Amino acid sequence: MSDALADSTRDALLAAARAVRARAHAPYSRFAVGAAVLDEQGRIHTGCNVENAAYPQGWCAETSAIAAMVAAGGRRITAVAVCAVADEPVTPCGGCRQRIREFADDDCPILVADEHALRARFTLGQLLPCSFGPTHLPR
Repeated sequence: MSDALADSTRDALLAAARAVRARAHAPYSRFAVGAAVLDEQGRIHTGCNVENAAYPQGWCAETSAIAAMVAAGGRRITAVAVCAVADEPVTPCGGCRQRIREFADDDCPILVADEHALRARFTLGQLLPCSFGPTHLPR
């Protein structure tokens, strides 16, 4: 895993994920999630889960954060933080792991936290081994 993530950057990323979690629209599951991604320019982009009464139409916090990054001109994810409250640490779902893979390398740190502490730390490669990504397609 990349050790290049400074403590201050890690703390800012986690704080951003925690703060945006409070804005989640989760009236059905009551399971609020916040996410923050760090782009190649050192900017933090956030997103929260947004549920919909037509259940499959909702989207994940990581998806929202990635969309915010792309809208702001970011093209690479260098770190991700996810904040949710559960008995076990909450990692990105399978679909979000693939979305992260579109913009990140295998060594990208994925930080998993709750409202109080960092619960776990992974790399994208650990969460999505042998993944399919942009390098598999001809340019």
